[in-house]
Amino acid sequence: MIKSICVCGAGTMGTGIAQAAAQHGFTVTVYDIGESMLKQSRMGMEKNLQSLVNKNKISASTRNIILDGVSFTSSYQSCIADFVIEAILEKPLAKQELFRQLFEVNSEATIFATNTSSLSVTEIARALPDPSRVVGMHFFNPATIMKLVEVVQTEFNSAATIELVMQLALDMGKKPVRCIDAPGFIVNRVARPYYIEALRLAEEGVSMTVIDALMESAGFKMGPFHLMDLIGNDINYAVSCSVYEQLGKPSRLTPSAIQQQIVAAGKLGRKSGEGYYTY
Repeated sequence: MIKSICVCGAGTMGTGIAQAAAQHGFTVTVYDIGESMLKQSRMGMEKNLQSLVNKNKISASTRNIILDGVSFTSSYQSCIADFVIEAILEKPLAKQELFRQLFEVNSEATIFATNTSSLSVTEIARALPDPSRVVGMHFFNPATIMKLVEVVQTEFNSAATIELVMQLALDMGKKPVRCIDAPGFIVNRVARPYYIEALRLAEEGVSMTVIDALMESAGFKMGPFHLMDLIGNDINYAVSCSVYEQLGKPSRLTPSAIQQQIVAAGKLGRKSGEGYYTY
């Protein structure tokens, strides 16, 4: 039975995953090499939980219990848990190196999950001591609210391991879907045209605000440009490039020059204060 979870990466996604786990009774460790990131993560979690108290969704005592169940560390030697979820930068070598370190300090029963949104879980796992203990567990932003979790199975995983991860997602209040390791998994594979076609229209001179307004009036909760700003343009662009490369560079999925330029300019969306819109 999984009782303790270590979340590696104290950014927006890692903090959200950690809070979601803590709210459902798990003992959580948040790891990051940056002390400033850990401080920001703690403050963000406290703010989010206080907001729930203010909305009468949880009591002040429940907030305190949740926070008491979360610890923050910059030492990987302290990252000992039943289950590890990494949410660090989208670079295979960085993820593999982190997992190698954590394999050394954890037991042979610990399962390791990558929250990658588009990288090959199989290739990440292949370079590790026991690939059968490495899975994909892709949460969506904001992880405290979004219910869907893609559980990504590789050729190395047993059915029992995948069932364990599916149950963990359910225990965290999520709705897991099982998928095989393929470019973009399910959601990002399906979503690429939503973003890329919208960017094509913008390249042809159609207003981004008009595109968003039209899509939202058609029933989409967020237009593509609002959504890319929420996700982070750096992340969204990286996923587009990854899926494009892995699928053999089909012309219909060519990443947008507009998005490349906006990322190069540091306009990452809400997290940087400016993207396609100003925040």
